Amino acid sequence: MPTNDSQFTHFKPYDLDTGEEYMCDAHREHFRQILNAWKRQLMEEVDSTIHHLQEEASNFADPSDRASQEEEFSLELRTRDRERKLIRKIDEAVERIDEDEYGFCDACGIEIGIRRLEARPTATLCIDCKTLAEIKEKQLGG
Repeated sequence: MPTNDSQFTHFKPYDLDTGEEYMCDAHREHFRQILNAWKRQLMEEVDSTIHHLQEEASNFADPSDRASQEEEFSLELRTRDRERKLIRKIDEAVERIDEDEYGFCDACGIEIGIRRLEARPTATLCIDCKTLAEIKEKQLGG
């Protein structure tokens, strides 16, 4: 099922046919299903966190126990915040599917590729542009 980094991985890879047009209706539907299932999974985790925080919220008399619980809650909330941002990216990807813009690099316009999109369904850059962006980021950052 899903991995710890919130990546949805439980899906059947698309069976590519030769001569099939890139981002045809079948491709778009494949990715719509992946994105919607991933979003559902993330939303279930959010609900689970809310219930966990409500059930586990205790006032420990021992400061160490209270600090441990607060740290656990803080870590869980940071994780959920990252997932909230990911849900926004998923929504944007579904919107790009609706607008027939999904699967094409935002920087150069070429096809991102079915397998890359299956690995990262929210990708907006082809591998070359993403690599170049990472190199620039490293140069500027340090």
